[in-house]
Amino acid sequence: MRTRVLTVVLAFAVLAVAGFAVPLLGVTATQRTEQLVAARTADLVRFAALADQAAESGDTGALTAEVTRYSGLYGEAVVVVDARRAPVVQTGGLRAADPAVGRLVDAALRNQPVSPGGTLRPWSRGDKLLARPVGTGTRVSGAVVLRASVRAAADDIALRWALVLLGAGLFAVACVLLARAATRWVVRPLHRLDRAVGALAAGLPAEHARAGGPPELRQLATGFNRMADAVTTALEQQRRLVADTSHQLRNPLAALRLRIDSLQPRLPASAARTYTGVTAELERMEHLLDDLLDLADAEHRAGELAVTDAREACCDATAVAAAQAQLWQPVAEQAGVRLEFVPCPAVPMACTESELAQVADILLDNAIKYAGDGARVETRCFTEGPDAVFEVRDDGPGLGADEVTQAGTRFWRSERHRDVRGSGLGLAIAEQLAAGRGGRIEVTPVQPHGLRVRVALPRAEHTPPCPKETAA
Repeated sequence: MRTRVLTVVLAFAVLAVAGFAVPLLGVTATQRTEQLVAARTADLVRFAALADQAAESGDTGALTAEVTRYSGLYGEAVVVVDARRAPVVQTGGLRAADPAVGRLVDAALRNQPVSPGGTLRPWSRGDKLLARPVGTGTRVSGAVVLRASVRAAADDIALRWALVLLGAGLFAVACVLLARAATRWVVRPLHRLDRAVGALAAGLPAEHARAGGPPELRQLATGFNRMADAVTTALEQQRRLVADTSHQLRNPLAALRLRIDSLQPRLPASAARTYTGVTAELERMEHLLDDLLDLADAEHRAGELAVTDAREACCDATAVAAAQAQLWQPVAEQAGVRLEFVPCPAVPMACTESELAQVADILLDNAIKYAGDGARVETRCFTEGPDAVFEVRDDGPGLGADEVTQAGTRFWRSERHRDVRGSGLGLAIAEQLAAGRGGRIEVTPVQPHGLRVRVALPRAEHTPPCPKETAA
């Protein structure tokens, strides 16, 4: 925002400076040109008067002395001719026989004063020729031609232009500094408010946005602080409720399990089925409680990463996947599932080893539980564009097209798997962990049957030192 505002203000400043400076440069050049022409025209008028006196008296001494002294003082050439175009005085290398001089003499003898056209510029060089008739309008007795140098006038124009441009530059700099100060005054409260909003969105305690800037922003900051206090209080109460509930539930559940276990030897054989059902429900409640706490922790971790934008974590996904596959191998064998890990080169993934291991545990647990006896589960890692991918594929019954869209919904479980132990929170936890690192979970059916779950995270810029890979 600040850059855009500065760009707009700078554009207006440049236009304002240009609208002021360009006409002023033109006026300065025109004035200096007119001064030069006026001064040399006055000299021509004086020489023409002396030439007229010389023509009447027949004595050219005064005219010749004045013209020679002028040329020696200013270094500008002068030619004076009579009515028959015969040279009377010639100085500075200028001759009446020159074609350019001849054209000016002809115009002057027709009583047409000649002044140089055009406006001088700092880069103008060379000389200008001016001519004036000698005598009155009814009787022209000769002509005077003067060659004026424009170098001094061009240097004056260059100096004046430099002063104008310097003033315009200082004005532009002042506009930029003023714009920077104004935008900083407006934008700084917005930056503080943005940081506070990010912290609040991540579920972290939001620091109060300090009021500053225009009145509208101060009013907005005050309203946000009131809202942040209310939201932070609600979130803290929610966290405290989850933590207190978990602690309060764990103790009764543990005591209940001990009492039920102590009753087992005294139960008749007919109550064995009831006892097994009760212990299974206790295990499900304990597992559900653990998953709820894991989901809350994953959401909190994802919020922290979203605020801090931490992307420096890195691990070798291949090594982590191989280790987790080996860890789950006994579980897969007990369930009658063939678990295979496809060896592959190191795949640098932008996450920590513990985060990827937790996601891998969730996906492998789901695949082994739901693929069924005799199924095959395959895991592998690879890179795909800017992503590093960890994939788990099975050839079990999979999910239908309508069920795939619901996978990842909290507490959702397929009707065909209701008899399998689970809480329906595993994939939601994995999605939160992946989202915290800027990644995603993709669930797609496999033909002719089966399911493929992919964890795509940003690929790390470098391959970290990793432990030796172990194939499952």
